[in-house]
Amino acid sequence: MKIVYYSFGGRCSDNPRALHQRALHREDLRDVEHVWLAHPRHAASFPAGTATVPVGTAEAVAALESADVVVADNHLPRFTKGPATTYVQTWHGTPLKRIHRDALNQAAGNEEVLARLDDDVTRWDVLLGPSEAGAVPLRAAFRFPGAVPVTGYPRNDALLAPGAARRREQVRAQLGVEAGRTVVLYAPTWRDDDRDTGGDPDARLPLDPDRFAQRLGRDHVLLLRLHHLVPDALRGRDVAGVVDVSEHPDINDLYLAADVLVSDYSSAMFDFALTGKPIVSFAYDLAHYRDVVRGFYFDLPEIAPGPVLETCEEVLDALADLDALRARSAQRYDAFRARFCHAEDGHAADRVLDLVLRSHLDPAVLTGTAGVGA
Repeated sequence: MKIVYYSFGGRCSDNPRALHQRALHREDLRDVEHVWLAHPRHAASFPAGTATVPVGTAEAVAALESADVVVADNHLPRFTKGPATTYVQTWHGTPLKRIHRDALNQAAGNEEVLARLDDDVTRWDVLLGPSEAGAVPLRAAFRFPGAVPVTGYPRNDALLAPGAARRREQVRAQLGVEAGRTVVLYAPTWRDDDRDTGGDPDARLPLDPDRFAQRLGRDHVLLLRLHHLVPDALRGRDVAGVVDVSEHPDINDLYLAADVLVSDYSSAMFDFALTGKPIVSFAYDLAHYRDVVRGFYFDLPEIAPGPVLETCEEVLDALADLDALRARSAQRYDAFRARFCHAEDGHAADRVLDLVLRSHLDPAVLTGTAGVGA
């Protein structure tokens, strides 16, 4: 059997990485050939000995067309899928913001791109559901008629693994975090209108690193995790106590290292909630993002596991007292986890691999999962 993996433009990351790592340790998959579509820029993130082919080349197309199983977390370029090939689309997060044809800003001018993406969807055999609630918008956004098994996300197994506490300390040491410091992970999503205009070269991050350092810098560290589509104008901040981890290959390392997450409309909060640590939603442009840029599948102020705040100072106030933040958010947090984290138990990768193996031997297996999450 040959499995070909693809993640985010040629990275070794996300659900495909977790599935590959788990497959390498399974006795029943010891004879499988594993091949990644890789971009040279991200070559260092691939473990030594990993077989790769350059993404966007004829060699990559040949790998896809010879695969027994294709695993991707995003859309692939066009290839001819063999009749015996199983294409597993893991996607890359529970969608809070509207995606694909559901997004408000996709209404005009993007038909050619959307048609190309729709063409990829026709090759999917399986679309993973992170939860019952999360599977619904994923199926709807892609108009996907096939199997949507609610398996949880393989990448999240690491957050619940027996060695998670040890890994937390290792990552904090690697990042240079001194003992006793409170680590704040700031992981905002990207804005379509910023990307479309190339970003403002004088732009400042809404959670201002300078103000953070001034207010909390003595005993806090800010891990800055910017989306790969965020304009470069916002990168490379040289501020004491602020560490740019945007290129770190595994965000789960950062979830484990952090003591609190600050995000906005990113899917990060659905994964981070597995840690049980506080979450702050910094929604400074909520109305604009909801009504103009993207729109939402869920009402953020209603479902958020913690406070939904509008200003940098409000966020800093919340970060200054995490015990109070936990107490105020306890009921919201529990409700959020029950709704969006119920399928996560640390064994999602095995569930997905078992499903893939069964479906490869008998495609009718997928028929039995088609209604899950619908």
